[in-house]
Amino acid sequence: MRHVLGVFLALIIFAAVFVGAGWAVEKLTLLRATGASLTTPHGVIALAALVGVGLLIGIMLAVPAVSPLASGLPGLLLLGWTALLAVSQRRAIQLVPLHAHSFAVGFGAMLTSGVLALAGAAMIVPLFVPSRWRRRYAGDDDYTDEPTGVGLMR
Repeated sequence: MRHVLGVFLALIIFAAVFVGAGWAVEKLTLLRATGASLTTPHGVIALAALVGVGLLIGIMLAVPAVSPLASGLPGLLLLGWTALLAVSQRRAIQLVPLHAHSFAVGFGAMLTSGVLALAGAAMIVPLFVPSRWRRRYAGDDDYTDEPTGVGLMR
């Protein structure tokens, strides 16, 4: 059940990266192009959205109770998209959905700049940690080096 929930969380994370981070990057790029400051309300909101997406990804990476699929599947998708960019840039840009929206423009900018490759490489790390694939039981504790009551009786 934990891995089924992980697939659902993977969809949420990819949507957050595509919409949230894409929108924020497009707004920050627009602010930089116009010479506006990041301390304007639009700049602060865009930075907050970017930090929020980063925190969401960080939580999915760090919490051992979360399935590694939650961050691994979007990470594999981002790495695959970047590999497609290396093979055929035109095709990779065409596959970005919803071209008319600002978040698609920001996502394309992250794709062509290599940011998505970096994020994808970090997001697949939990896939290679064997302990993330096993469930932790309620009886497990981290104090195995301390003597137990049964051990003292022997």
